[in-house]
Amino acid sequence: MKLLTEKVFRLAPPGGLFNETVVTNLYPDRSKGARELLLDRAIKAGEILRIKRGLYVLAPEYRKSEPPPFTIAALLYSPSHISLETALAYHRLIPEAVYQVASVTTRRRHVFETPLGVFSYHCVPCQNPAAGVEGVELHQSFWAFVATPLRAIADLLYLNRAITWQKDGPGFLTNSLRIEDEDLRGISFDRCGEIVRAFRSRRVKHFLEEMQREYAHD
Repeated sequence: MKLLTEKVFRLAPPGGLFNETVVTNLYPDRSKGARELLLDRAIKAGEILRIKRGLYVLAPEYRKSEPPPFTIAALLYSPSHISLETALAYHRLIPEAVYQVASVTTRRRHVFETPLGVFSYHCVPCQNPAAGVEGVELHQSFWAFVATPLRAIADLLYLNRAITWQKDGPGFLTNSLRIEDEDLRGISFDRCGEIVRAFRSRRVKHFLEEMQREYAHD
């Protein structure tokens, strides 16, 4: 085991995740170049995996726990929140397995292909990016920001600009997304007004308002 790997292993960072600051604290007297050399040697040995520059994770055999994908998504690109099909799958509203962690951001679109999976970020301009987004505790003190079902649908609507209530109506939800009608009636609309106000798109606003009329409890 490389010396750096051994030192990080002893720290036992949750999920095996660590960044350059950890390496600097472990070797405060070494130059930046020397620390990078230690990292490169451990990476070439397969003991440490580079997620992106400055963000690393111990190889599986050296981890004491697995890093949650949602936490990795937050660390890779911020500000962002888990949304779209990934959030709908998390809320158990769609049957498909989601093989890519999809997030929404107000920054430019980006995709990271990492040793721990593919993470995509889609730009959704929003006056209040936190509208309809909740902090979710995963496990072992890991947290992530995840879209509520209604916010995830709003984000999908924004990105699928051909979808309108007049043309597609509930079919976008039940046929395209394959959400069960019963599950749609179980969605909370408590934050619908907040989400509607956050979006500039009249098309998205209208769809959400009609959806509320169709599915909200009396």
